[in-house]
Parts: sequence; C-alpha cells; structure tokens
Amino acid sequence: MSVTRHIIAALVQNQPGVLAHVAGMFAARGFNIDSLVVGRTENPKLSRMTIVLTGDDAVLEQVRKQLAKIVEVVKVVDYSTADYVERDLLLVRLGAGTEDRNDVIQLAQMFRGKIVDVGHNELMIELSGTEDKLESFIELAAQHGIVEVARTGVIAMPRSEKTPGKTPVGRRVQTVLADPAEDDGPAIDPGDLPPG
Repeated sequence: MSVTRHIIAALVQNQPGVLAHVAGMFAARGFNIDSLVVGRTENPKLSRMTIVLTGDDAVLEQVRKQLAKIVEVVKVVDYSTADYVERDLLLVRLGAGTEDRNDVIQLAQMFRGKIVDVGHNELMIELSGTEDKLESFIELAAQHGIVEVARTGVIAMPRSEKTPGKTPVGRRVQTVLADPAEDDGPAIDPGDLPPG
C-alpha cells in the first residue's frame, strides 16, 4: 500500500475538551498529525476540525473509525477522493535592509503575498495557498534571512457542483450523530449540518 497525504474534516460539537479528546485519540494510537486546525462554523453548536495526516489506506480507515467512536464527533468527511480547495496561511518576517528590500517585495508579489508590516530592517509578509506554494516561498525567501514564521495549518472545503445534480468527484462520507439520550449537550439536527 502506498503512503499518501490525507485531509479529513470532522464536524464536532462546540464544547470544552473536544480538541483534547480528539488529539488524545491520535496520540494514544500512534497516529501522527501533520496539521490540525479548529474553527467555528456557521452553526454556533459546531466547530470544524481539519486534520492532515500521512499514511496508507489502512491508517486512514482506522482514523475514521476511531473518530466516529468519539461522542462529540458529529460527522467525518474524507477529502481523499473529492475535488476540494485547500489553503494554508503564512506570516513570515524577513530580513529586508535597504539594499534588498525591493527584492523581497518583488518575491512577495510573485507569490501574491501582501506586506502587512514594515520595520527598520524587516518586512512581514502574509501569504495564503497550498502547502507546496508556501514551502516554495519559504525556500526562496530563506536567502533574505527568515526571522520568524507562523502558519495556520491547512483548511479545506469540497468544491461546489458546477452542473446541477453532478458532484465534482464522489466523496466517501461517514456520518456519526451523537445519541441525545447519552449526551447532556444540545442535540444536533442533521439538517443543520453544513455540506461536505
């Protein structure tokens, strides 16, 4: 089996301790997380976790099954067979004295980055895109002297249908709904779930 990069989105109940519970599950089973991002959704009862991991299909299937067992996980979506958009956000401070400031600005413009802060000998650049794009930028920017890097991690969302009734590419989706009888929290109505 080949080892590949997988992006999984999990809709979870917006409650304290859910992130620790999910991260603990990964650690207890020896799964390595390349990226984990959590943010609110349009429904205040739900948050979306976007998890990037590397492994074969057996690892992916095990992760999906283990996530499904966690009570606070409402829905799990695997983007491996979907046509999706992904983004990662990068803030980087680069050394940029008077002699090479124009070179740094041109490099940022070539990658569609924005200068968001200017210091005496530094520039801070904001850049978003795929992980590959950000890695390429960092590699080229290193010659100017990287002072500090901060990244958000990957977020992803499946593309919309272009033709009514025809999804871009089929997705494997597993849905898990919490049993209201076993949960003290608010019940989640499946109709309230966002697409994907």
